[in-house]
Amino acid sequence: MRTGTRIVAAAAGLMAGVVVLAACAGSAVGSSTEESGEAVDEIMIGALHPLSGANAADGQQMSNAAQMAVDAINEAGGIESLGGAQLVLEAADTRGEPETGQSEATRLIQEGAAALVGSYQSGTSANIASVAERSSVPFVMDVSALDSILEQGYTYSFRIQPSASMMGTQSADYLAEISEASDTPVTQVGYLYEQGNFGESAYQAFAAQAEQFGMTVDPAISYDPASSDLSTQVQQVAASGAQVLAVSGYYNDGLAIARAVSSIAPDLDAVFGVANGGYDQPRFVTDAPNGGENYFDANYHWDVTNEASVALSEQYEEEFGEPIRTSAVLTYDAVMLIAQAIEEAGSSDTAAIRDAIAATTYEPLVVNDGPVSFDETGQNSNASVVVMQVQEGSVLQVYPEDLAESPYLYPAPVG
Repeated sequence: MRTGTRIVAAAAGLMAGVVVLAACAGSAVGSSTEESGEAVDEIMIGALHPLSGANAADGQQMSNAAQMAVDAINEAGGIESLGGAQLVLEAADTRGEPETGQSEATRLIQEGAAALVGSYQSGTSANIASVAERSSVPFVMDVSALDSILEQGYTYSFRIQPSASMMGTQSADYLAEISEASDTPVTQVGYLYEQGNFGESAYQAFAAQAEQFGMTVDPAISYDPASSDLSTQVQQVAASGAQVLAVSGYYNDGLAIARAVSSIAPDLDAVFGVANGGYDQPRFVTDAPNGGENYFDANYHWDVTNEASVALSEQYEEEFGEPIRTSAVLTYDAVMLIAQAIEEAGSSDTAAIRDAIAATTYEPLVVNDGPVSFDETGQNSNASVVVMQVQEGSVLQVYPEDLAESPYLYPAPVG
């Protein structure tokens, strides 16, 4: 069986139990159905991602994945409850700019988008969410961690991934469990975090949860993620006597910290990424000292133990010549979830689609503690992280045990 065929089958399987589905959504005109009485040939979904600028590599993957989801649904027969209505994807370039994201979201809604997905940067998603709310059009965030986006009382915005605070809390849980199970319980953690809202939120949540396990978080140091040399901050952690260094940041600053650790503090019990944008990336293994061996990262990730996730990964690499990133899998999930909602609503009406999204029990391809289930704020309450570790040149899932490809190593000095 071709991998692409497996993806279409997986698309239908993911939605089974609610309806026989492999469909997606947008605005419409066309043939009416006996069930709904609606005349719908096509439904538009607007996808907003940074297709240019510093994050274009992720943005292009996310746009590609959105199109793959739409194609899988259409190949499997479209939206059956609307007589086989086809999905149409309109991709917009946010350029990673909140103002551009806002104007592009407005344009897509004016052109008839029945739902929006995006957008990678939290600042951009915050602006899109405000537009979606004013326009009463559902917006499903694939990647955007900032807690405050969903603290505005919005009813049309939803987030699949864990928030920054959820990732901080779960990371503290997992570090405590791993270290205690290894008979080397952590009592002191040094924490370096990028100075933006994301880093601050992850740190605050981690520190609060760590206290419950008797772990002191000290020192805690914020830094400019544009810095190329973070050795002073690493030296402060090394001098403090902390057993573990936790790091919340992005790729380049995470790599700068890894280089400093290699020369200053290689004998730490562990370097533990908390929603770190670097330590679970395949290129980190190439760029980091000692191949990044033993580095941990607790982060959202596509589930490598899920057959449908693996099939999607294989199809993506076959079509685009590179490994799929978790951000792209989250986009695929977001479009599939919207499709399921349209199928269940049997309507292209945005309020009906919104209500179906709010009530979803979608089974995602990313790691999740059960089906997607949105709370009253629009946050997926079952969103979860998984602990990954670099082992012998590969980034592997290692904890919790039911998601592990390999046992974790702890203590895990990186020198």
